Amino acid sequence: MVVVRGKEGTEISIFINATYLYLRIKMNRKAAMIQIAWVLSYVQRGVTEAWKDNLLDKLAKRELKVETTEELFMKIRNKFGEITEKKRKIEQLRTIKQGERSCNEYVQEFKKIARSNSYKKRLLIKEFKRDLNRAIWKKLAEAENPLTTIGEWQERTVRLDKNQRQNRAEERLLEKNTVCSERNA
Repeated sequence: MVVVRGKEGTEISIFINATYLYLRIKMNRKAAMIQIAWVLSYVQRGVTEAWKDNLLDKLAKRELKVETTEELFMKIRNKFGEITEKKRKIEQLRTIKQGERSCNEYVQEFKKIARSNSYKKRLLIKEFKRDLNRAIWKKLAEAENPLTTIGEWQERTVRLDKNQRQNRAEERLLEKNTVCSERNA
């Protein structure tokens, strides 16, 4: 038995790998049709369940043959793998938030998610700016030289955030030194 691996982290890969391992450990000596039935029993909910029902109907009518779990895994991956991965990447881009993280951390995570995404450049910039720190976003949006590429946005965002964090740290240090000087006077 060979598992056909997809992109790391997809729900489809997780499902296939988990069922494959169980089959190897617990059902290795069972007939292929019993293994196929067991795998299909875990294909549930929404569109996947409708797909399973259609597949079972075609199998019953002998319009389709699936003789091994490898064939079944390939059908599952072909039907849901790429679509699920694209949806997952889009959802991640739409929900990523900078929050309390530094812009560098936000940019690195954004780059990781955006890699191998089919977004057009403008949409990618829009998604990047969506949950960026508002003060930084405003400064960059009002910059004398407008930013036009995702790379420019990311580079300038990190640089501006780094400068702001460094300035705040220096201000705290100056305040602390001022308080200490006043106490000693």
